[in-house]
Amino acid sequence: MKKTHFLLSLGILAGAHTASGQAFYGDPPDETHPWAIHDHNRPQPPVVTPGKNGAPPSDAVVLFDGKNLSGWTNDKGEPTKWVVKDNAMECVPKSGYIRSKQEFGDCQLHVEWAAPAEVKGSGQGRGNSGVFLMGMAEVQVLDNYQNPTYPDGFAASVYGINPPLANALNPPGQFNSYDIIFRRPIFKDGKQVDPGYLTVFCNGVLVQDHTPLEGPGGHKRRSKPRAFPEKGPLKLQDHGNPVRFRNIWYRPLPPRAIEGGTDGQLTPETTMAKRQQIAAEIREDAAKITDPRKKMLRLMESMIYGGGARIQAEAGKLANAYARSVSALDGQALEQKKGEIMEVKRAFDYLAKHKIMPSDLGPKKSIEQTIEKAGWNKKK
Repeated sequence: MKKTHFLLSLGILAGAHTASGQAFYGDPPDETHPWAIHDHNRPQPPVVTPGKNGAPPSDAVVLFDGKNLSGWTNDKGEPTKWVVKDNAMECVPKSGYIRSKQEFGDCQLHVEWAAPAEVKGSGQGRGNSGVFLMGMAEVQVLDNYQNPTYPDGFAASVYGINPPLANALNPPGQFNSYDIIFRRPIFKDGKQVDPGYLTVFCNGVLVQDHTPLEGPGGHKRRSKPRAFPEKGPLKLQDHGNPVRFRNIWYRPLPPRAIEGGTDGQLTPETTMAKRQQIAAEIREDAAKITDPRKKMLRLMESMIYGGGARIQAEAGKLANAYARSVSALDGQALEQKKGEIMEVKRAFDYLAKHKIMPSDLGPKKSIEQTIEKAGWNKKK
């Protein structure tokens, strides 16, 4: 094996001595995954405190808190004629749509709504409104409590595209909750590369299961795929019924792999760019380390993601020095290093098992000889 390949493979070894001492044992990065399996260099999930008693989570952006409509306008950008009653906004029939001043794209959206307690009309004429993600994709709002209608226009349908999986509505006058996961369609060079999706829970019941969007949906005419902007407002429909809404908030979602995210399976180009970034961050950390062994391990670890001749030479120099120091140990000094040496041995075994390095590599053989001489490989 060439020296470059040897140093690259030793990058995995470093993982055995970092991240609170946990051994690196998962598969390494590949052409479409910049992270190793169980990679301690991968960013930790952000802390989000769940809301209590119906309150939004700590990172939510509140669009309506029941106090006023200062964050909303009509569809022309003018003050809306909708009103606030009992901590809920209520549609004033024939006043037009209401839209949020804030614009956003992919999100987790929470909306609570209630059809009028006094039942009037039937079918689509009873408690009708709609939740329009980015002002385009509609999740239907309708009083379908013991009120059938065409299924793709049912409450919690993706209007004109897909019926809900179940009717989980509360009776008229009682609030229902929608929890919506929205992913907008992605187009590149005029071609659709991701159709976008809607997942919806109604009162905690799954009613849309990662439903692909076929464009924005619509009335009477079949929807066709089309590009969405990066951001858009939330719109609530005036369909002639005094439907009420409350407790409206959203959480922006991170980008998908197809649009620059780094979780999941990526393109080879995106993967390589991310691996180079990870390698640079690890080497920046290594530059701050004064302990030669720890510095060596961190530099070697960076090689698993990417490296260059200078880093390979620096890591190689430190690795050779460490190998010589181990071979020179004996007696009590050797026993004191047993845990460290056995950990390194396990890492070498891993590399050989996965054919990342030859099983007869010099440093590996040297450590094995030390272990054999000390009798640590004998079963008790």
